[in-house]
This record gives sequence, structure tokens and C-alpha cells, in this order.
Amino acid sequence: MRVVVIDYNGGNLASAAQAARRAAALRGIKADILISREEADILSADRLILPGQGAFANCAHGLDTGNLRPLLEKATAEGTPSLGICVGMQLMARYGLEHGRTEGLGWIDGHIAPMDESAKAGLQLPHMGWNTLSFTPGAHPLTEGLQPGEHGYFVHSYALKEAHEDEVIATADYGMTIPAIVAKGNRCGTQFHVEKSQEVGLTILGNFLLWQAR
Repeated sequence: MRVVVIDYNGGNLASAAQAARRAAALRGIKADILISREEADILSADRLILPGQGAFANCAHGLDTGNLRPLLEKATAEGTPSLGICVGMQLMARYGLEHGRTEGLGWIDGHIAPMDESAKAGLQLPHMGWNTLSFTPGAHPLTEGLQPGEHGYFVHSYALKEAHEDEVIATADYGMTIPAIVAKGNRCGTQFHVEKSQEVGLTILGNFLLWQAR
């Protein structure tokens, strides 16, 4: 299996790649995992991982550098499964409002907006640390082997709003309902950092590597 971690001048590339290697080893999957922005690598990949760390606008600008946005669109439209992590997940939305309005990939409904409800509830932002995941067991292959109440590690001040309920696989609560895992077709994402979420994150990454999206 060939897994490409998209290099778009965003953060967390190396740790995402290392976590994917660990997840593959735990599942006994023979995987070649590389960090790349090259067209040939992206279009020949069996799995794509889009990490994200920083502001939505900056990460979106990184996608527009080097023709990465149309490459991602082409590869995933042809069926390659993709996983967005943190801002990588947020980029799947229609647009984001961090540092002005910036267009996203438009793969899922909704937009990325400040977590005003959390602030009004007196909760500190960014939402940083472990939080409980709520989901229906068996509802999606990404959560196979997990139980509701397990935890993911979050670091964010913006969240997906006006999401389509059929595209939200898991949620967390932080003075508001936060879409924590989303999926539509062969495109999925986690608001929390799977590469920092220990066994839970490795389970999700392993499930992604084995996922046969329909």
C-alpha cells in the first residue's frame, strides 16, 4: 500500500506519517508511507492523508501552492480514500472564516467558524486537550474497535458548523456540539489529532488504511 501525506507547507507532517507507519505495523499492513507534494505520488497513492496545523486561511493557501487543490480533487474523485486531520478536516468544508473568508474544498456541508458558544459558556479557547467522543457503534468503519466515551486529543478554536448530520460520524462537547469525525464517500476527517490520540488515534488510522469506501 502506498500512502502519501500531503506536503503543503503545513505542520505535523512528520508526526502524521510516523503515526500512520505505527498504525500499519500494528495491523500487519505493508505500507510505503511518504511525505510528498508531487503529482505522480498523489495520483498513484492508495491513501491520502491531509494533516493540518495553524490557521485555515494559511493552510488553504498552502493547497493552492503547487497545484495541490486540483490534484486532491482528481485523486479523490477517482476513488482514492483521503483523511483530513484537524485543519485538514476543516479544509473539507465549503469555506472557513479564520483570517477572513477562505474557500475550502467543498467536500462536506457546512463552514468553519469561531467557537463562540464555547466562549459564552466560559470555556477557555483554544479547546485543548482530551475530550470524549460520542458516536453510534458500528455506524462507520472508521470507529470500528472503539467505544463511545473514548477520547481524542483536540487543539482548535474554530469548528465545523451547519454540518449535514449524515456526514457527522462522531461528536464531542465543549459548550457546543463539535463534529469530531466526518465522512462523505471516500473522504473523511477528524477534528482531533489522531497522531496525538494514542491508541484511539492508531485504531482510527488503522481503520482508514483498511477502509474500502463505497
